[in-house]
Amino acid sequence: MAFFSKLKDRLFKSSSKLEEGLEAIVEDGGEEELVEEVEAEAPAEAPDPTSVDVPSPVEEATPEPEPEPEPEPEPEPEPEPVAIVEEPAEVSPEPEPEPEPEPAAQPAEALVEAAPEAAEKPGLLGRMFGRREAQKVVRRTVDDDMLESLEDLMITSDMGVDTAMRVTANISESHYGKKLSVDEIKAVLVSEVTRIMEPVAVPMPLYSKRPQVVLIVGVNGAGKTTTIGKLASQFTAAGKKVVIAAGDTFRAAAVEQLQVWGDRAGVPVLTAPEGSDPASLAFDAMTQAEADGADLLMIDTAGRLQNRSDLMEELAKIVRVIKKKDESAPHNTLLVLDATTGQNALSQVGTFQDLADVSGLVMTKLDGTAKGGVLVALADKFALPIHAIGVGEQIDDLAPFDPEEFSRALIGITD
Repeated sequence: MAFFSKLKDRLFKSSSKLEEGLEAIVEDGGEEELVEEVEAEAPAEAPDPTSVDVPSPVEEATPEPEPEPEPEPEPEPEPEPVAIVEEPAEVSPEPEPEPEPEPAAQPAEALVEAAPEAAEKPGLLGRMFGRREAQKVVRRTVDDDMLESLEDLMITSDMGVDTAMRVTANISESHYGKKLSVDEIKAVLVSEVTRIMEPVAVPMPLYSKRPQVVLIVGVNGAGKTTTIGKLASQFTAAGKKVVIAAGDTFRAAAVEQLQVWGDRAGVPVLTAPEGSDPASLAFDAMTQAEADGADLLMIDTAGRLQNRSDLMEELAKIVRVIKKKDESAPHNTLLVLDATTGQNALSQVGTFQDLADVSGLVMTKLDGTAKGGVLVALADKFALPIHAIGVGEQIDDLAPFDPEEFSRALIGITD
């Protein structure tokens, strides 16, 4: 929960954009209503809670000896055997609460003395005075114009056209003609987004196969290297033996960065000379990980744009070579996506899925974008498992995906 409270704090660009849009939609054509709080009636019901406070289970456990009116129940057990009379004498406190309406009058008087205002409010004037705490809320009727505006807002928030249409259709079916405030619309949206995201909130599966080969792919700058380091650290903390292969052999900085993460997590990093064949490194890394008895082998790959056919073919070659070593590998192919790319993430998933058979997604950089809604579009279109999301560079800034907490952070509900 600590991670998602951080997410709510950082995912402010998307949530503020949605919130501002919702407020504008409701105010345009909405009507102000006076909403009374039920607090004015609370004092009238207050006598009951006070009388309940006396016999509360915790307090009544000790005052069992209080049944002073024992002489009254004594005549009742006369027709029953004496042996049974003594036992009900202890249980007699249960029938005694019935005559307690007499003492109940005392708390009622005490309430009148303590809160005379409550006794004055049953009348019309009292109810009018009770409206001091009423609040003005703007509500708008859910009609075609409002639904169209809501659909446009979701599209501009990168939820995608198809997703926006599906959500508004569901809202129309269940709320058409009703008056809703901004907070009520937020609650409805959270429910709809959560419903879409729940099926894809799946942790990365762990298999008995050793080593379990995890291939990490994605475009340049998506955060693959950092994600590998964080995952390796977390799996190591969970008691797994992890090996990292620095498959980005064309960028020296990537190898150095992985070595830093490897040192932090106590994980060995297998490297190859700069410019060497990454497919060959992957094959050698599998051999080494198997010899070391590693549970997980995480293979980094160079960032590549989905529209570069030569680079994508190189990735396909890495997959073919891995399968020569183990037909069932790679056991996981994680596509790391940069949230700041917005709708471009949809085309990335399509391309990488065709070439590398992507098994799950990791979304990074949700703290630096107003395009967090793209994750909803991805879930709705591809239904690929979302294993984790990241909101920063620290080790604890990558966490398993929680659909409800994400939805609340995205829509802007902070409570």
